[in-house]
Amino acid sequence: MPLATPLKNLDRELARFHGRLKAGGIFVVLLAAALLGRTFYLQITQHDYYIQRAENNRISLVPVAPNRGLILDRKGRILAENYSAYTLELARAQPHDLEATLTEVAKLIEITPGELRRFRRLLAESHEFETVPLKSKLTDEEVAILAANRYRLPGAEVKARLFRNYQAGPGMAHVVGFIGRINDRDLKSLRESGREQNYRGTVHIGKTGLEQSYETLLHGRTGFDQMETDASGRAVRALSRIPPVPGKDLRLYLDEGLQAVAEHAFGDYMGGLVALDPNTGGVLALVSKPGFDPNLFIDGIDPETWKTLNESPERPMVNRVLRGIYPPGSTIKPFMGLAGLELGVRKPEDTIVDPGYFSLPNSSHQYRDWKRGGHGIVDLRRAIAQSCDTYFYKLAVDMGIDRMHDYLQKFSFGEKTGIDLDGESAGLLPSREWKQRRWKKVWYPGETVIAGIGQGYHLTTPLQLATATAMIANGGKRIEPRLVQAVRDPLTHVWQPQPVVVHEQLPLKPEDLAVVRQGMLDAMRPGGTAAAAAAGAPYTIAGKTGTAQVVGIKQGARYDAGSLSRKNRDHALFIAYAPAENPTIVVAVMVENGGHGGSTAAPIARAVFDYYLTGKRPGNMKLEGGSDASD
Repeated sequence: MPLATPLKNLDRELARFHGRLKAGGIFVVLLAAALLGRTFYLQITQHDYYIQRAENNRISLVPVAPNRGLILDRKGRILAENYSAYTLELARAQPHDLEATLTEVAKLIEITPGELRRFRRLLAESHEFETVPLKSKLTDEEVAILAANRYRLPGAEVKARLFRNYQAGPGMAHVVGFIGRINDRDLKSLRESGREQNYRGTVHIGKTGLEQSYETLLHGRTGFDQMETDASGRAVRALSRIPPVPGKDLRLYLDEGLQAVAEHAFGDYMGGLVALDPNTGGVLALVSKPGFDPNLFIDGIDPETWKTLNESPERPMVNRVLRGIYPPGSTIKPFMGLAGLELGVRKPEDTIVDPGYFSLPNSSHQYRDWKRGGHGIVDLRRAIAQSCDTYFYKLAVDMGIDRMHDYLQKFSFGEKTGIDLDGESAGLLPSREWKQRRWKKVWYPGETVIAGIGQGYHLTTPLQLATATAMIANGGKRIEPRLVQAVRDPLTHVWQPQPVVVHEQLPLKPEDLAVVRQGMLDAMRPGGTAAAAAAGAPYTIAGKTGTAQVVGIKQGARYDAGSLSRKNRDHALFIAYAPAENPTIVVAVMVENGGHGGSTAAPIARAVFDYYLTGKRPGNMKLEGGSDASD
């Protein structure tokens, strides 16, 4: 008999349904409560926060780079200025085919292989969201073509940029320097110094010369435009503006006309010249030949040109006045003579008999004088005027290398002068302690002998020679050389003079200084080593010639420039100041492989003196200065 089918328990089913309905209702209420709670949190509690974020999305701060300060010479002639030009730049972060864009651009305007190589190099060095310049200084026609075809060039943008122009060209390259694009090393330095924020929107930074050493003053302060943007990020309208503050202008002691005369006077020779005002330390001229065109570096120099400059045997990138180190040769003799008098090793009336050579006791080796047969009876004044080597050989031995070192150091030898340019060399002023520390060797008497005439280990820069000569001219004041005379505030337009920095005043005895000065005066008179260079001058010159050996000469042999290649010939040096009675200018000249100081270096200094003191310029020279700027 079949079993009966049990009936459903409706009450239990209904209770189960109501339980599920209640649970679902509670879940819905909880979700609604959570939604309401979140809404309250976002709309009420976090209202100010999200309003600010929305405002930030709507408003963008666009950095506005400041105008870079000008660099002027002492007469207001512009040496470095700014100009505006259009640049075609590509954004690497945009979602587009970069190579396709480059191809399209090349169909519209000319892109040279050099510009393309520079673009790819800058692209590799740039950051993700930077635009990279492809072609600079676009013509109006090129700008119009690119604007009309913008829809075909995704990621391409024409921007107005400020560029730097160096009107003086190669002659001022080592003084003014140049700017270049900011690289990773520059960014790191800006971050470490806390200046990165002020360089937003800035593409260039000073790399060398005054552009580098006065970068903080020249750059100025970045401004910002507050722009309202739409959902696509396009600018709708300007809301407010914090204007940029232009960089400060620099006025130099340097005279562009004097600089051009000095450069012209070198002719085909290489070397360096520096002219100082002995009373202020102001640099009136600073020439390093050969130079280079600083305009090549502004927007990135191409690799071939850089390789040519960097690997040239003439080393045009080296500032010979600051970094070139050479034996001072006989230009050290006035300082040696002053040391002998001040230290009590010599008296002005003391004399020697010069047979044309000097030998150490118990030695047969002869240290030759430049004049075969010698100078006869010589005192200090005549020894300076005729550059008697034998006199200074003996003086050096009597003085000793350590006393020599300590005294010459007071004249800035072996130390940086402190000029307001980076990269200065300290040169080398030898001593026993230095040789032991550097070479682990003892000092030999013969090394003292040749140190007395500025040979051996002693190395100096033309700037050190000029600074030391200025101390003879001004009575012993060691003044820090300076290029910048005044700084002009961009807001007040007032020139603020820069202070003269005097490091020390040597307590020189007037009678000792007078003997050395008289010897330098006699060097420029008949019978002196530089008499020809001073002939006919309407002012008095006090100077000293010098010759620094490049290659050694065997014992008993004589120097013959004609038998040597030019690169092995002696360097020619000359130091001088004028007018001798009341000096206003000091000059130090070094001519690489120029031979004798009296015949090569001294005439260059004479051209500088003539222009500075009388306004006379070489007859075959046409000056091409920069434009004038009013104060």
